[in-house]
Amino acid sequence: MDGFVLIDKEKGVSSFFVVRTLRRIFGVRRVGHGGTLDPLATGLLIVGVGKVTKSLSKFLGGDKEYKVTARFGFVSETYDEEGPISESLPADQKKKLQDLFEEDCQPIKDIIKKHFVGEILQTPPKFSALKVGGKRAYDLARKGLEVKLEPRKIFVQDFKMLKNDLPRISFRIKCGSGTYIRSLIHDLGQVLGVGAYVERLRRTKIGNLDVENALKIEDVEKLYKEGKSEEFLKAFDR
Repeated sequence: MDGFVLIDKEKGVSSFFVVRTLRRIFGVRRVGHGGTLDPLATGLLIVGVGKVTKSLSKFLGGDKEYKVTARFGFVSETYDEEGPISESLPADQKKKLQDLFEEDCQPIKDIIKKHFVGEILQTPPKFSALKVGGKRAYDLARKGLEVKLEPRKIFVQDFKMLKNDLPRISFRIKCGSGTYIRSLIHDLGQVLGVGAYVERLRRTKIGNLDVENALKIEDVEKLYKEGKSEEFLKAFDR
Protein backbone atom coordinates (compact mmCIF):
# COMPACT_ATOMS: atom_id res chain seq x y z
CA MET A 1 0.00 0.00 0.00
CA ASP A 2 1.69 3.18 -1.24
CA GLY A 3 0.36 6.69 -1.78
CA PHE A 4 -0.73 9.97 -0.23
CA VAL A 5 -3.94 10.66 1.67
CA LEU A 6 -5.41 14.13 2.12
CA ILE A 7 -6.87 14.37 5.61
CA ASP A 8 -9.11 17.16 6.93
CA LYS A 9 -7.83 17.19 10.51
CA GLU A 10 -10.34 17.98 13.22
CA LYS A 11 -9.79 20.30 16.15
CA GLY A 12 -8.37 18.85 19.35
CA VAL A 13 -6.27 16.04 17.92
CA SER A 14 -2.57 16.06 17.09
CA SER A 15 -1.04 15.33 13.72
CA PHE A 16 0.60 12.26 15.27
CA PHE A 17 -2.82 11.05 16.41
CA VAL A 18 -3.90 11.07 12.75
CA VAL A 19 -0.79 9.11 11.75
CA ARG A 20 -1.27 6.59 14.56
CA THR A 21 -4.95 6.11 13.67
CA LEU A 22 -4.19 5.51 10.00
CA ARG A 23 -1.50 2.99 10.93
CA ARG A 24 -4.16 1.07 12.83
CA ILE A 25 -6.71 1.30 10.03
CA PHE A 26 -4.32 0.23 7.27
CA GLY A 27 -2.34 -2.23 9.38
CA VAL A 28 0.98 -0.78 8.19
CA ARG A 29 3.79 0.88 10.06
CA ARG A 30 5.13 3.20 7.37
CA VAL A 31 2.80 6.17 7.74
CA GLY A 32 3.89 9.79 8.23
CA HIS A 33 2.69 13.35 7.64
CA GLY A 34 4.08 16.14 5.48
CA GLY A 35 3.84 19.08 7.89
CA THR A 36 2.32 19.21 11.35
CA LEU A 37 -0.79 21.11 12.46
CA ASP A 38 -1.33 22.30 16.03
CA PRO A 39 -4.03 20.33 17.89
CA LEU A 40 -6.25 23.44 18.02
CA ALA A 41 -5.96 23.95 14.25
CA THR A 42 -8.07 22.18 11.63
CA GLY A 43 -7.60 21.53 7.96
CA LEU A 44 -5.30 19.97 5.42
CA LEU A 45 -2.82 17.35 6.57
CA ILE A 46 -0.94 15.35 3.93
CA VAL A 47 -0.25 11.78 5.03
CA GLY A 48 2.08 9.39 3.23
CA VAL A 49 1.67 5.61 3.33
CA GLY A 50 4.33 3.06 2.43
CA LYS A 51 7.29 3.91 0.21
CA VAL A 52 6.10 7.47 -0.50
CA THR A 53 6.86 8.47 3.09
CA LYS A 54 10.38 9.09 1.76
CA SER A 55 8.92 11.89 -0.38
CA LEU A 56 7.01 13.72 2.36
CA SER A 57 9.76 16.31 2.69
CA LYS A 58 8.71 17.85 -0.64
CA PHE A 59 5.55 19.12 1.04
CA LEU A 60 7.36 20.71 3.99
CA GLY A 61 8.84 23.50 1.91
CA GLY A 62 5.66 24.25 -0.02
CA ASP A 63 3.56 27.39 0.29
CA LYS A 64 0.59 27.22 2.65
CA GLU A 65 -2.74 28.97 2.85
CA TYR A 66 -4.71 29.51 6.06
CA LYS A 67 -7.97 31.05 7.21
CA VAL A 68 -7.67 32.52 10.66
CA THR A 69 -9.98 34.35 13.06
CA ALA A 70 -8.17 36.74 15.40
CA ARG A 71 -9.60 38.29 18.53
CA PHE A 72 -8.33 41.80 19.23
CA GLY A 73 -8.11 43.58 22.57
CA PHE A 74 -6.87 40.44 24.30
CA VAL A 75 -3.57 38.57 24.57
CA SER A 76 -2.81 34.91 25.13
CA GLU A 77 0.36 33.43 26.56
CA THR A 78 0.24 30.72 23.90
CA TYR A 79 -0.91 33.17 21.18
CA ASP A 80 -4.10 31.10 20.76
CA GLU A 81 -7.27 30.20 22.68
CA GLU A 82 -5.44 27.67 24.83
CA GLY A 83 -4.34 30.65 26.91
CA PRO A 84 -4.31 31.84 29.60
CA ILE A 85 -6.05 34.87 28.07
CA SER A 86 -6.30 38.38 29.46
CA GLU A 87 -7.61 41.75 28.32
CA SER A 88 -4.79 43.91 26.97
CA LEU A 89 -6.48 47.32 27.11
CA PRO A 90 -7.55 49.28 30.19
CA ALA A 91 -11.11 50.60 30.21
CA ASP A 92 -10.04 54.14 29.23
CA GLN A 93 -8.37 52.87 26.03
CA LYS A 94 -11.26 50.83 24.62
CA LYS A 95 -11.96 53.56 22.07
CA LYS A 96 -8.55 52.87 20.52
CA LEU A 97 -9.79 49.42 19.55
CA GLN A 98 -13.05 50.77 18.15
CA ASP A 99 -11.19 53.37 16.07
CA LEU A 100 -9.11 50.64 14.42
CA PHE A 101 -12.27 48.86 13.29
CA GLU A 102 -13.82 51.94 11.69
CA GLU A 103 -13.73 52.76 7.98
CA ASP A 104 -13.38 49.16 6.86
CA CYS A 105 -10.45 48.65 9.27
CA GLN A 106 -8.16 50.74 7.08
CA PRO A 107 -5.60 51.36 9.89
CA ILE A 108 -5.23 47.60 10.32
CA LYS A 109 -4.88 47.05 6.58
CA ASP A 110 -2.20 49.74 6.37
CA ILE A 111 -0.16 48.17 9.19
CA ILE A 112 -0.44 44.71 7.59
CA LYS A 113 0.75 46.02 4.22
CA LYS A 114 3.67 47.87 5.80
CA HIS A 115 4.90 45.30 8.31
CA PHE A 116 3.49 41.86 7.50
CA VAL A 117 3.67 41.26 3.73
CA GLY A 118 6.78 40.15 1.87
CA GLU A 119 9.97 38.94 3.53
CA ILE A 120 9.90 39.65 7.25
CA LEU A 121 11.62 38.52 10.44
CA GLN A 122 9.51 36.44 12.79
CA THR A 123 10.23 35.03 16.24
CA PRO A 124 8.46 31.67 16.72
CA PRO A 125 6.17 31.32 19.76
CA LYS A 126 7.75 29.83 22.86
CA PHE A 127 4.87 27.37 22.96
CA SER A 128 6.03 25.53 19.84
CA ALA A 129 7.61 22.19 18.97
CA LEU A 130 10.96 23.76 18.10
CA LYS A 131 13.89 22.40 20.06
CA VAL A 132 15.98 24.49 22.43
CA GLY A 133 19.00 22.70 23.85
CA GLY A 134 17.57 19.38 22.71
CA LYS A 135 14.19 19.93 24.39
CA ARG A 136 10.85 21.07 22.97
CA ALA A 137 10.23 24.76 23.54
CA TYR A 138 6.69 24.15 24.81
CA ASP A 139 7.98 21.69 27.44
CA LEU A 140 10.35 24.34 28.79
CA ALA A 141 7.69 27.06 28.64
CA ARG A 142 5.16 24.95 30.53
CA LYS A 143 7.71 24.48 33.30
CA GLY A 144 8.13 28.24 33.55
CA LEU A 145 11.69 28.12 32.20
CA GLU A 146 13.14 30.79 29.96
CA VAL A 147 12.77 30.05 26.26
CA LYS A 148 14.84 32.06 23.81
CA LEU A 149 14.10 31.55 20.13
CA GLU A 150 15.92 33.47 17.44
CA PRO A 151 14.06 35.46 14.75
CA ARG A 152 13.99 33.88 11.31
CA LYS A 153 13.14 35.08 7.83
CA ILE A 154 9.74 34.11 6.48
CA PHE A 155 7.76 35.16 3.43
CA VAL A 156 4.12 36.25 3.50
CA GLN A 157 2.63 36.41 0.02
CA ASP A 158 -0.83 37.66 0.96
CA PHE A 159 -2.54 38.78 4.18
CA LYS A 160 -6.13 39.67 3.33
CA MET A 161 -9.03 40.63 5.56
CA LEU A 162 -12.16 38.54 4.99
CA LYS A 163 -14.65 39.60 7.67
CA ASN A 164 -14.90 42.29 10.35
CA ASP A 165 -16.89 41.33 13.41
CA LEU A 166 -15.54 43.49 16.26
CA PRO A 167 -13.52 42.44 18.22
CA ARG A 168 -12.84 39.62 15.74
CA ILE A 169 -11.42 39.76 12.24
CA SER A 170 -11.05 36.85 9.84
CA PHE A 171 -8.10 36.75 7.45
CA ARG A 172 -6.75 34.62 4.62
CA ILE A 173 -2.98 34.26 4.78
CA LYS A 174 -0.75 32.81 2.08
CA CYS A 175 2.78 32.21 3.28
CA GLY A 176 5.97 30.26 2.86
CA SER A 177 7.27 27.36 4.88
CA GLY A 178 8.17 27.97 8.52
CA THR A 179 5.59 30.68 9.15
CA TYR A 180 3.79 30.65 12.50
CA ILE A 181 0.32 32.13 12.06
CA ARG A 182 0.00 32.50 15.83
CA SER A 183 3.07 34.74 15.86
CA LEU A 184 1.80 36.78 12.91
CA ILE A 185 -1.45 37.56 14.73
CA HIS A 186 0.26 38.20 18.07
CA ASP A 187 2.79 40.52 16.44
CA LEU A 188 0.04 42.36 14.55
CA GLY A 189 -1.75 42.99 17.82
CA GLN A 190 1.46 44.31 19.37
CA VAL A 191 2.21 46.68 16.48
CA LEU A 192 -1.38 47.98 16.62
CA GLY A 193 -1.01 48.44 20.36
CA VAL A 194 -4.18 46.55 21.26
CA GLY A 195 -3.15 42.89 21.50
CA ALA A 196 -4.53 39.91 19.56
CA TYR A 197 -4.53 36.12 19.56
CA VAL A 198 -5.68 33.31 17.26
CA GLU A 199 -9.17 32.07 18.06
CA ARG A 200 -9.63 29.74 15.08
CA LEU A 201 -7.13 28.47 12.51
CA ARG A 202 -7.69 26.31 9.44
CA ARG A 203 -5.11 25.25 6.84
CA THR A 204 -6.80 25.29 3.46
CA LYS A 205 -3.96 24.63 1.02
CA ILE A 206 -0.48 23.15 0.73
CA GLY A 207 0.97 24.00 -2.66
CA ASN A 208 -1.76 23.19 -5.18
CA LEU A 209 -3.50 20.71 -2.86
CA ASP A 210 -6.79 21.91 -1.37
CA VAL A 211 -8.61 20.86 1.79
CA GLU A 212 -11.78 20.72 -0.34
CA ASN A 213 -10.44 17.42 -1.66
CA ALA A 214 -9.57 16.04 1.79
CA LEU A 215 -11.48 13.48 3.87
CA LYS A 216 -12.16 12.98 7.55
CA ILE A 217 -10.44 9.99 9.15
CA GLU A 218 -13.73 8.14 9.61
CA ASP A 219 -14.51 8.52 5.88
CA VAL A 220 -11.11 7.08 4.95
CA GLU A 221 -11.70 4.14 7.30
CA LYS A 222 -15.13 3.47 5.76
CA LEU A 223 -13.76 3.51 2.21
CA TYR A 224 -10.85 1.27 3.17
CA LYS A 225 -13.15 -1.31 4.74
CA GLU A 226 -15.29 -1.24 1.59
CA GLY A 227 -12.22 -1.96 -0.54
CA LYS A 228 -12.27 1.47 -2.19
CA SER A 229 -8.72 2.59 -1.47
CA GLU A 230 -8.48 4.17 -4.92
CA GLU A 231 -10.95 6.85 -3.74
CA PHE A 232 -8.58 8.27 -1.13
CA LEU A 233 -5.08 6.93 -1.90
CA LYS A 234 -3.40 9.22 -4.42
CA ALA A 235 -0.08 9.40 -6.22
CA PHE A 236 0.84 13.08 -6.54
CA ASP A 237 3.37 14.18 -9.14
CA ARG A 238 4.77 17.54 -8.12
